[in-house]
Amino acid sequence: MAEIIWLNGALLPAARAGISTADRGFTLGDGLFETLRLHGGAALDVPAHFARLAAGAALLRLPLPFDATEMATMLARTAAANGLQEGGLRLTLTRGPGPRGLQPPEPPTPTVLIMAFPVAEPRPVSAIIARGITRDAASPLCRVKTLNYLPNILARLEAQERGAEEAIMLNHAGHVAGATIGNVLVRVGGLWLTPPLADGALPGIRRARLLAAGLVREAPIDQDTLQKASALCISNVLALRPVIALEGAALPAVGLDERNF
Repeated sequence: MAEIIWLNGALLPAARAGISTADRGFTLGDGLFETLRLHGGAALDVPAHFARLAAGAALLRLPLPFDATEMATMLARTAAANGLQEGGLRLTLTRGPGPRGLQPPEPPTPTVLIMAFPVAEPRPVSAIIARGITRDAASPLCRVKTLNYLPNILARLEAQERGAEEAIMLNHAGHVAGATIGNVLVRVGGLWLTPPLADGALPGIRRARLLAAGLVREAPIDQDTLQKASALCISNVLALRPVIALEGAALPAVGLDERNF
């Protein structure tokens, strides 16, 4: 079956989809995205994802062309059109096409794209501490998922060049901010810790659930604490992925156990 996508209010085969070459998401990274877990044919945590998307849209002065209920309907229809019960969904929102230059068009014509995809069983990864790029904890863009992922991409390329699969990103103060694909969880003295938002951590959806359940605590994590951790884990809505080596030093393949959560 051909991949079916949602594009601006219609379901159609991905091979037939077309987005303007003047779309600001393509030319300037002017947009946002959310990745959601699909379980039993339904997207999980839609209200939380919508809230983060709405916060990002407000920051970008980008009007949302749908509400939370409409978002859930679009996601469900995309999953059903692909016959997918388990996997993931990515919703991309851009400001739409515009003229050359930075000034946004008024009013904008947002582009809304949703893609469904299967999710492989998560596997442990090795990681490095990124040296070539840091996360700007003072930037409000740390709090939302914009289309500009170049810092994360540069950190991931550094990891690849140094023989690892993931990179832990620090902020300008040298504290842990996050990983390239999610939040960092660090086990120290029997407790699981995660960096606070003030240190540049993304307000992750799974992270918020773990904090609310008391399974994880917020705390600043410096490099010394990071390298003395008894276990590390990368968290996003798709997986909790154990880190089995940091800077070449082996770690146990232990992830946070949320089976009873």
